[in-house]
Amino acid sequence: MGGGSGMERRGDRLAAVKRRPKLGQNFLVDQGACLRIAESLGDLSGRTVVEIGPGHGAITELLAARCKSLHCIEFDPALVRELEFRFRHQPQVAIHRADILSCDLQAFLGDAATLDVVGNLPYYITSEILLLLFAAAREGVVWRAVVMMQREVAERIAAKPGASEYGALSAVTQLHARIANLLTLPPEAFNPPPEVYSTVLRLDFAPRFDELSVSFEGFNRFLRFSFAQKRKTLANNLRSAGYSAAEIAAAWPPSLSTQIRSEAVPLETMAELYRSLQTARIVTP
Repeated sequence: MGGGSGMERRGDRLAAVKRRPKLGQNFLVDQGACLRIAESLGDLSGRTVVEIGPGHGAITELLAARCKSLHCIEFDPALVRELEFRFRHQPQVAIHRADILSCDLQAFLGDAATLDVVGNLPYYITSEILLLLFAAAREGVVWRAVVMMQREVAERIAAKPGASEYGALSAVTQLHARIANLLTLPPEAFNPPPEVYSTVLRLDFAPRFDELSVSFEGFNRFLRFSFAQKRKTLANNLRSAGYSAAEIAAAWPPSLSTQIRSEAVPLETMAELYRSLQTARIVTP
């Protein structure tokens, strides 16, 4: 703290895979941190877990002793061979040589109702993996995830409206999950040490689309428009996306300043504005 099988799926993620640099792996060697990550998943005695990027198996070993079934997704063939040998006598552990972005997580369910996911997310595909988890959460496949990423990315994900770090990634993540910041690790917790600090987040998935009375596709597109230019006001971003000044004025919530930027608008108010535009039968761009 990433494996092929018939569990792979094709999609438009191929471009993300093609642009990857050489594998730059930083393996977590802080045993206390490994234990905290495993413990943060709670009681796993009847659970099925998917581990993204198990590396040399430091966290895998802890999970294997705690869960009912463990699927490890590893991209590096040398590490796959190492893991297959190490866990050869533990039938509850399955090692898959695969790219996590090509995996259909539902295929790992077996007789489980939902999955837990744990992993150290490579910096160059962190957003793509999160989108994969969000899609699985909307389908009711993934219940929670404990994931490590660069501290700066974690800060953006967990930022609250009004903070300078708050943006589209914050909004979309918070639409899908409750976020808990578990711990931040220095470079020396890894071998070799990276150049950045890393933060572990727990995402307890609870999609809010029904609660906010919005559709995923439409509201997700609306958020992309709203955060397109960080220096612009929300109204200007919407005008750039194709809404007229009259349409925006007709739907504008009275509680919002017309000069407000998207980063200062709570999700609930964003959803209110989106619904108002929809109710007024304004054509979305």
